[in-house]
Amino acid sequence: MNEKTINEQYAYIRSLLEEKRLKEALMQLESLLWQCPDWDLRNRMEQLQTSYKYMLEYMRQGANDPERWNVYRKLVADTWEIADRSRLLMLDNASSRYYHEVRRTPRSEDLSAYTLKKLLHMLESFNDDLAVSGLLSDEKMDDVLKRHEDTLKFMFLQTWTNSSWTPEEEEDAQSMLISELLPVNDLCLFISAVTLSLMECFDLRKVMWLLDAYRHPDVNASQRALVGVIFIFHIYRNRLSLYPDLIKRVEFMDEISSFQEDVARIYHQMLLCQETEKIDKKMREEIIPEMLKNVSSMRNMRFGFEENEEENDDKNPDWADAFEQSGLGDKLREMNELQLEGADVYMSTFAALKSYPFFREVQNWFYPFSKQQSDVIKQLKQEGNEKNTLLDLILQSGFFSNSDKYSLFFTIRQLPKAQQDMMLSQLGEQQVAELSEKSNAETMKKFNERPGTVSNQYLHDLYRFFKLSVRRHEFRDIFKEKLDLHHIPALNNVLYNEYILFPIADFYLKKERWNEAIEVYEEMETIGALKGRGAEYYQKLGYALQKNKKYAEAIDAYLKADTLKPDNIWNNRHLAICYRLNRNYQAALSYYKKVEEATPESTNVIFHIGSCLAELGQYEEAANYFFKLDFIESNCIKAWRGIGWCSFISRKYEQAMKYYEKIIGQKPLAIDYMNAGHVAWAMGDIQKAAALYGKSITANGNRERFLEMFRKDEEALLKQGIQEEDIPLMLDLL
Repeated sequence: MNEKTINEQYAYIRSLLEEKRLKEALMQLESLLWQCPDWDLRNRMEQLQTSYKYMLEYMRQGANDPERWNVYRKLVADTWEIADRSRLLMLDNASSRYYHEVRRTPRSEDLSAYTLKKLLHMLESFNDDLAVSGLLSDEKMDDVLKRHEDTLKFMFLQTWTNSSWTPEEEEDAQSMLISELLPVNDLCLFISAVTLSLMECFDLRKVMWLLDAYRHPDVNASQRALVGVIFIFHIYRNRLSLYPDLIKRVEFMDEISSFQEDVARIYHQMLLCQETEKIDKKMREEIIPEMLKNVSSMRNMRFGFEENEEENDDKNPDWADAFEQSGLGDKLREMNELQLEGADVYMSTFAALKSYPFFREVQNWFYPFSKQQSDVIKQLKQEGNEKNTLLDLILQSGFFSNSDKYSLFFTIRQLPKAQQDMMLSQLGEQQVAELSEKSNAETMKKFNERPGTVSNQYLHDLYRFFKLSVRRHEFRDIFKEKLDLHHIPALNNVLYNEYILFPIADFYLKKERWNEAIEVYEEMETIGALKGRGAEYYQKLGYALQKNKKYAEAIDAYLKADTLKPDNIWNNRHLAICYRLNRNYQAALSYYKKVEEATPESTNVIFHIGSCLAELGQYEEAANYFFKLDFIESNCIKAWRGIGWCSFISRKYEQAMKYYEKIIGQKPLAIDYMNAGHVAWAMGDIQKAAALYGKSITANGNRERFLEMFRKDEEALLKQGIQEEDIPLMLDLL
């Protein structure tokens, strides 16, 4: 069997289990296992079949078994696990993915002896070994660093490709959590390896271990573990209910006061990560080109040919105006707000800096930036551990993710020392002094150790791995998926409340993700959470529905808001818009009139009142509104267009032609030429009408579009006295 066939058969078994069709799933699994080399799995499957057969027989006989559901749940869980294992074993022989390449590569006897316990002892001795080697020679230190990184790689690959822990391995993993000598960065890498392993294959022991790791006193380890838990819960949401002990365990996590806050924050940060492509596009297409454009335009705003020192500081106040007028100010403020919110604004900057050999190794994407990484420590030694180096400033930053820090480090390292010094000098002495000042350094340290900073950086690292790694196509990219974490059974009690979901809904609304916003607002309405929240949330629901072109539903939401907060101008205006777009012009008119009372000079409202009146056949009154609009707003083509049509229908042909000619002299559309042709025809000027119709055909691009427009106006032409028999003749004139 090839990789595609194996995955398809597994997917079918999984779908049967999700639908609780256990008997069929077992039959399909039996078929799959005929191709699997592991006879232990086959024996386990046969035992499951026998157990289920007896269970069904007892049920047929009417036996009352209070444990029936628990037994059934266990049978489903075990069947799923056997399917997982058999799939992996078969893919080991069929897949070219690196994961399976590592699994099928035989290990020597020496390497097989390296259990997790032995690896832990080796990692625990690293700091002492490094300190001693540093006193001896650079060569010794290099050996220690290489051995450490080789050990980390082996530990990562072994953990990642181990589909299920034995009780002994679980115990060894627990030892890593309680070790006081294990460097926390090494523990963080192990946590990532466990997470990636779970993404390949579910293992209850590993999930429980991640929940234990969340209790670790180091914030880097605990937040990384919680991100892993949330990822795994998202992936296996449909089978979590099969493990009641796991559900209970999550419920007990409420004992940790920060648990709910941490989960809610990571939920929000994951949603923010999904906005990265939009931000990246905005940076590339708007911000950076605008900055480059403004550099040259602002440079030309100085006067004089030579500048003395005094003139150098004589900044032109017009620059600020130019900066704001360009729109760049707003864009940069938006980027700044996004960064403060935790959005990933550096993706476009660092995407091109992930081609260094360092990033070819999977584990390096997950190792925290460290001064003890071999390349970094060598560079620091070359610089003599000087303070205030550019590298130190990078290390202090809480805005860059770990992999971005490595990218920046490798990029800077390639520069000559003189250029590095120049980059540092461009920061300015004051900025360097501020960063170096003890109080600011402490503030930076506290910022870096905040749970929110740590989880956000780690999510950015994961995002880069799934988007930029050379092996990205071999991994499931969670950031492409719908992240409705509040629907995950294990997180229901944590996330399914209005205080968490309302900000999520507002986030979707702000980011113009209308479907998701609607879904969450409607869920809140279903559980009655909107009632005590006032009109604002019904307005938001209505707005999302309106943007999604669900006008009737939007009207219902706006009407509920109107009940709670009558005669709100914004609400009335949007009711008017939705009624108009839903072609209920009478209702739209009534709400536009209410808005007009509050904002009598609003050109938009005046225009739409005129439009609604025209649609209702009240052309004289409609024309008055269009005249008012023309008076308020000079050269208002849409007012002229309204006056022209109303005048035509009212048989005021000279007036109609006057306004259509004004439009044609400005920026005419195809419909303007056609309507002017109607007027000319009604006035008896066949030649002019034909010429105008011809221009409409040209503006339309083809005759068919023109005919489609023309057919809609035939009734209006007949009412103006045009003979029905003349219409095909006129069309043949064109």
